[in-house]
Amino acid sequence: MPELLELVARGVIIAALAYGALVAVTHWAVRSRRLSAFGWWPRAIRRASDPVLLPIERRVMRAGGSPQDAPIWLLGIVVVGGLILISFVRWIIATWYHFAYLSGAGPRVWVGEALSWIYTILTVALIIRVVASWLGAAPYHRWYRVVCALTDWLVRPIQRLVPPVGIFDVSPLIAYFLLWVLRQLVFGVFRL
Repeated sequence: MPELLELVARGVIIAALAYGALVAVTHWAVRSRRLSAFGWWPRAIRRASDPVLLPIERRVMRAGGSPQDAPIWLLGIVVVGGLILISFVRWIIATWYHFAYLSGAGPRVWVGEALSWIYTILTVALIIRVVASWLGAAPYHRWYRVVCALTDWLVRPIQRLVPPVGIFDVSPLIAYFLLWVLRQLVFGVFRL
């Protein structure tokens, strides 16, 4: 079952890549006058690609680019989207196997897994908090309040003890280090 999912995803990506490459090559051939724009092949490709290319052309034009670059953007979108899709499918498959393993595991493994998930969530929240502070996110946004609620219990006491270094607040870095040390201690003591 999981292998079939990855096979289907790869097939979709290959088909989309072939479509994008065919559209890009045909548009290039018409622009460089290697093909007549009024031939049956360019017209068929244009008819098949218009529903996809027109929104891309509009976005490119709004950004100040040439609408003739839309086929290249389409190809780039297909490549990046394919990489994201294959990564997501592999993550789903790994999660599938991981839960299959956990279904036969004892309570010690479940506790270790729960602690690992808590550590991962807190680490991601710390990273989001740092990046959001760089981008100037207000602490009153709904999503940022969740991040602050997850990390304030650890970051606030450190902020009271360690002053900022210039314009940099090093308390999230220290909090991350403390979380890492705590994780190593807990996993070492309980041999999880």
